This record gives sequence, C-alpha cells and structure tokens, in this order.
Amino acid sequence: MPSSIPPLPGLTRYTDWSLVPDGLRTKTQLDRQGLKPGSDPVGQVLYHGNSYAPLYEESAAAPKRPVSLAQRAVLDRARELQYRCRRCGTRETEPLGKGRFCDPCRYAMPLWEQHDQAQTLARELVADPAAVLLVVDVAPDSLPQAQGVAVVGVRDRQVLYAAEVGEYGSPERGAVLDRLDVLLEGRRVVEEPDSMGPHNRYPHALLHLPNSGPVASGRDPLHPWAAPSSHVNQSVTRIWAGWFGWTDRHSSGNACAPWEWSGDLPMPWTRSLDLAADGRSMAGVLHRIADGTEPVWERAAWTVDGHGVGLEVGA
Repeated sequence: MPSSIPPLPGLTRYTDWSLVPDGLRTKTQLDRQGLKPGSDPVGQVLYHGNSYAPLYEESAAAPKRPVSLAQRAVLDRARELQYRCRRCGTRETEPLGKGRFCDPCRYAMPLWEQHDQAQTLARELVADPAAVLLVVDVAPDSLPQAQGVAVVGVRDRQVLYAAEVGEYGSPERGAVLDRLDVLLEGRRVVEEPDSMGPHNRYPHALLHLPNSGPVASGRDPLHPWAAPSSHVNQSVTRIWAGWFGWTDRHSSGNACAPWEWSGDLPMPWTRSLDLAADGRSMAGVLHRIADGTEPVWERAAWTVDGHGVGLEVGA
C-alpha cells in the first residue's frame, strides 16, 4: 500500500470530513450502502493527513449488481486457496501471499532444484570423454611419500597421469605443472571434495606454499585448472551435496556437505594416500549420481514432504 495518495488535479479538495457537503460519498461509503459510483468524482477529501479519497455524488450512484451463487463460490474458493499451499496442500492459519507456498515447501524447492542440477551436471561430466578428476596431496606433514597428483578420467575412470610433485620451486615441481598445463588444456576439470579432509589438498596448493596467505579467486592465467574458490572447476563435494540434499538447518534451502568427522553421515568416496584410487572412487560417485543410484539423504526436504518435484516460487 502506498504511503500516500496524491490529490487528483482539477477537483475541489476538502481538508476535513466536516467540510464535505451532504450528498458526497467515497467509494467505500457507497459500497457499504450497496451502491457503486455512477459518475466521475466531483471532489476529494483528505484523510490520514497525506492521502485524498475521491468523492462521488450519491444521487448518481447505481445499485451494485448482486453476486450470484456461482460467483460467490468462485470468490470463496479463491479466498480459501490463499491459505492452502499449492505444492503440498497444507492449510495455514494466515494467507500465504505471493506464490502460495508454506515455509517447508519454500525450503524444499531450492534443495530439489540443486538436487536436479547436480544430476544434470553429473550426466554431462560422465558423457564428456574429456572430463577429468584432479586429485592432489601436498600436505606438509605427509612428506615425502604423500605429495602427489593424479588425473583420472570421469567417463572411463582410467588414470591418465599420476606423479609425485616434488618440492616447491624445484625442477620436479615445475615439470609436473607443465605436464598438467598440457594435459588439462581444454578439459572440464572436476576437483576432489573441497570441504573434506586436509584444507591444503586443493589444486592451487601446487602453486603456493602452505599458509602463505589467501589466494585470489578466479581463473589463474597460467594454470586455469588450479582456480580456487570459483565455479570454473566444479568439485565432487558440490555435486554430491546438491544430490544428497543434506542441510545443516531445517529452515535452510542451501545444500551443503556434512563434515566428515560427524560420523552419522559417512562420505561415499575414499580419502587415502593412493590418489589414483581416490580419483576412481570419486568418479564412481559421479556415475551413481548420473544413474540415480547414489542414495539421497533420508530426511531431504523434498523427500520428507512426499513431493519429488519443485515449483518455482511465484510461478
């Protein structure tokens, strides 16, 4: 509702109800008498200090057409629908407003969309012969054997490249980076889980010393496969979290990955010193998501409310 209604040009203004001549009524006053305006407004009166209501001649007013039983039924039905969720059918005590969705459905629908998008992306990756998983391990406390990198094809789960990465600044490290630049050029790169296990198993850790400060997000001009904190390279966690449907709050519509150490929700991939095996495990997860056989969280919002399809808010 507007904060004020400006006066209509060319009409007499009355700044107080006591000044309004007899025979002039507002539309609301006529409605209470079963009448409707039969002519254009002839004046206006100030109310609430900043709004003007048009005034009509009562003598020119016409009787309102009575509402038929069929029309009344339609109006009652429309009024009832304002209280009933159009997705699950639950009746609320207050009108639901635009979209007509109850709160649980408002949380379920975004999670369903993320679930559906995750499967679409997994199917695209599985069907793409150039899509690969990039798995790295540069944890400083696991030297020397655990420092390595592996590239695994998503479609066939074959190991395309596996090597120890060498120390920072060494010719061995430089040779690995050069090999990755050539091997990953033009490919769709999927990173290993980005919120599970050691934080420094990100691909960009191959380029920067541990604890050397924050790394700028976005596509690296020299090594685009190492883009941190961006959507340039998807991660297994983001795809699986969207499919799994877990959320850390019942009122949240954002899917997220439960922490590995929570215990009650085990992750479906392996995390070990065998990077190639880890990559094949994660590729298997993407295949199961694409096939629809990877389990969904039993308390995912759209599963709990019994509706597996979401409608857009405001549709």
